[in-house]
Amino acid sequence: MKTKYKTMSKKETINVQGTAIILYQEEKGDFISLTDIARHRDSERSDYILQNWMRNRSTIEFIGLWEQFNNPNFNSIEFDGIKNMSGSNGFSLTPKRWIESTNAIGIVSKTGRYGGTYAHRDIAFEFATWLSAEFKFYLIKEFQRLKEDENQHLSLEWNLQRTLSKINYHIHTDAIKEHIIPPTVTKEQASFIYASEADLLNVALFGKTAAEWRKENPENKGNIRDTATLEQLVVLSNMESINALLIRQGLSQRERLLQLNTVAITQMKSLLSSNTLQKRLKK
Repeated sequence: MKTKYKTMSKKETINVQGTAIILYQEEKGDFISLTDIARHRDSERSDYILQNWMRNRSTIEFIGLWEQFNNPNFNSIEFDGIKNMSGSNGFSLTPKRWIESTNAIGIVSKTGRYGGTYAHRDIAFEFATWLSAEFKFYLIKEFQRLKEDENQHLSLEWNLQRTLSKINYHIHTDAIKEHIIPPTVTKEQASFIYASEADLLNVALFGKTAAEWRKENPENKGNIRDTATLEQLVVLSNMESINALLIRQGLSQRERLLQLNTVAITQMKSLLSSNTLQKRLKK
């Protein structure tokens, strides 16, 4: 079985003690260029340094243990043979041979513009430890800084969409007040209608009401919209404006639900497709 890691998604570069290190994200996590790390020691013989590291029995045991823990298709029989030979004077091992022999996924060899040997961050940090404790320290610090910057950026985007959603919510409730709620209802009755219209959007987008979501997630302190993805918040914001327009047009709740569900499906497909394309263009 061939490895799934054929393409590089979301490439980033960090600078560690004057050495540029490329990282990228995959389904299994963050992968870091071992080739770049080795260049910190010797820019001309990075392949030799990497192979020298892979000759060590402790290295083989560590990367083998990582595979056994994370890779259900790992070839343990081949691994045992390699481990038994490791450490001897005549033993040598390249990343390519390791991958092909054991079906490893923790180390990846790439060709092309960003070619080289990459490894899951667990393995990359182990390689950095062997290379230099000081370099590993700064590598981890820069890696953590990058992750914090990414999380902050995502948080800002999410909060922006929440703000837009709240603005559209007021437009939405104004339309309900003007065209659905009779002037003589009590405050309790009005609240029920508002909640009903909010659940109309929930069902159209999430496929369930707020009460159904709470029943399925009793341990969650938030609500169904607090757990929404960025794409869902964008669509929700659009749907509130559209529902306000449909209310003013006099459409029944059932008619609006069908139209809003179609809108939700179409816009989610479009957003997810657009995000996939953007990721490919960044490679």
